[in-house]
Amino acid sequence: MRRTIFDLDVLHSFATGMDLGSFAKAADRLGRSTSALSAQLRKLEDQAGTTIFRKSGRGLVLTEAGETMLAYARRLLDLNDEAAAAIQGVDLAGWVRLGLQEDFGELLLPQVLGRFTRAHPKVRIEARVARNAELLERVSAGRLDLALVWGDGTEAPHGERVAELPMHWIGPQGGWPSQPDPEGEPLPLVAFEAPCWFRTCGTGALDRAGMPWRLAFTSPNLGGLWAATAAGLGLTIRTQIGLPPGVRALAPGEAGLPPLPPLALTLHRADAELEPTAARLAAILLQSVREAAAALPGLAVAA
Repeated sequence: MRRTIFDLDVLHSFATGMDLGSFAKAADRLGRSTSALSAQLRKLEDQAGTTIFRKSGRGLVLTEAGETMLAYARRLLDLNDEAAAAIQGVDLAGWVRLGLQEDFGELLLPQVLGRFTRAHPKVRIEARVARNAELLERVSAGRLDLALVWGDGTEAPHGERVAELPMHWIGPQGGWPSQPDPEGEPLPLVAFEAPCWFRTCGTGALDRAGMPWRLAFTSPNLGGLWAATAAGLGLTIRTQIGLPPGVRALAPGEAGLPPLPPLALTLHRADAELEPTAARLAAILLQSVREAAAALPGLAVAA
């Protein structure tokens, strides 16, 4: 049997296109023509010996083999980066302070910390999981080097948009009435204490649709929202990132609910030029977030 040796440069182009949601954007970022990148993708399919993509409307989606290939491509690229950091004598030390939204605490934090500390064992990390307002205040005050936050449209001097994710109505796993209450009872909502951008977007959408609502449960933390939603106290609004067992994202239009806008995810930096330790952690964090976003159901990639 012929041994297959995948080309890391080709895998990098493949993973970049999936992370950005467009191979045209990937070609621009990588400094290649779209035709050159398309040739790389054909080479990948030749090396794999199977179809990686299939047409879906005007774009492309991964086949089952393509999803497997993407997972392995990311692992191979991660190992490549770790090897490069090790053999090039990168000897980072010191402190780096990272802030994350609660949605990413369990999903991303173990992965990011593991990848970072394997390559840079001398660096000490201080991580803080909190809500947007607190994280932004700490970055502005110089008490965090990096913070991954949900965007509300506010421009920041050292902010970088990482991804744009759809917001969803989230209900209990067991289901929610398929139609609005025929007697016009207000829709019960489960929400964070104000201020909360998810809450503002959800109530605004209901108001525009002329649907009455009431706050059935408020909580200062995400665990409280998940518990109340799983118990059927009401619906909450979130992305599909980090959904726990017991809740599910409602399909668009389900239960007669109005659509919700997409939400930007932004990485804020304390300074335009980060110290090497923080810069390396930012790179790993960005890659992990894009991988998590790309794995969401229904992802289509523009050719």
